[in-house]
Amino acid sequence: MNHKTTEYQAFSHQIISWYKENPRDLPWRGTQNPYKIWLSEIILQQTRVAQGLPYYYAFVEAYPTVKDLALAPEEEVLRLWQGLGYYSRARNLHACAKNIWFDMGGVFPKTYDDLLKLKGVGSYTASAIASFAYGEVKAVVDGNVFRVLARYFGIETDIASSKAKKEFETLANQIIPEDQPGEFNQAMMDFGARLCTPKNPNCEFCPLKTSCFALTHSMVSDLPVKINKVKIRERHFHYYVITCGEKWVWKKRTSGDIWEGLHDFPQSESMADQQDKVLEIPLKKSKQLKPFPKNYRHILSHQRLNAVFSKVEIEEDNLADLENWCATEGFLLVEEKQIEYLAKPKLIVNFLNDQGI
Repeated sequence: MNHKTTEYQAFSHQIISWYKENPRDLPWRGTQNPYKIWLSEIILQQTRVAQGLPYYYAFVEAYPTVKDLALAPEEEVLRLWQGLGYYSRARNLHACAKNIWFDMGGVFPKTYDDLLKLKGVGSYTASAIASFAYGEVKAVVDGNVFRVLARYFGIETDIASSKAKKEFETLANQIIPEDQPGEFNQAMMDFGARLCTPKNPNCEFCPLKTSCFALTHSMVSDLPVKINKVKIRERHFHYYVITCGEKWVWKKRTSGDIWEGLHDFPQSESMADQQDKVLEIPLKKSKQLKPFPKNYRHILSHQRLNAVFSKVEIEEDNLADLENWCATEGFLLVEEKQIEYLAKPKLIVNFLNDQGI
């Protein structure tokens, strides 16, 4: 047995021992049900466990099987996902469920390679399902795993570079024990999320502290290396809350949009250094424009959204003209009592909550 093999075995043994002594009571742990494992992994993409947990419970209650999810209307799925962000995950989740139910007889693929063929399933999720549900020896590699491996083994490869993923996957698959692949993957994910954190890691209580490269070389804050920074785009929206009696004007976001399939209000967009463009509402009879005092800010992975809202009150005897304008522009007229049933972005939900709606 060579030195590297011994080092890898010691590392995996210590990680798994720590995990067994510090378990988290999560509902998808201890199950080999691929549907529940898949559901949890999709929800937890780009999402903290504390935020994702209520959504997991809600989805399992609403759709206890892949059949239930496959047969659900997309609007209903998006509404249940409301507030979780990255809505393409919900659309892919729904499409994948339909694929499994209608094309695969409701049976999940049983290997990493076949799982990769599912819509919305990348190498990380495929590895998780394959190892947790079927015991396949396939390592999961995400930001948490990058961080643990980079610090412990002193890897200075830029994790944003094209070669990083292959390098870290190769190393993780050399370390993963054949007899405990699922436990090792769970341990690595938890270790990075709870102990070897991005900022202020708990090195004092780390079981690997005597052999960790980053700690012994005073490089904990330097690893992992990430050179490329994502450029954040600033966007400025002016939303028009157009009402006519109990009817509200809504806009359903179209294909290719960041909020595809969700509903918000008609809006105009301007650059930070430009004067706001005013939405033209070509109705003959009088309307009142009332700006709401509060400005809203919503942060996405690549965008920062700045929004203001104005209420436009249309007289009820102008309803026919409003209906014609909505039909021409592709807007929807929705009764106020039906608003809660629309799937909406978190930004819009926050605004409505402030209005008591």
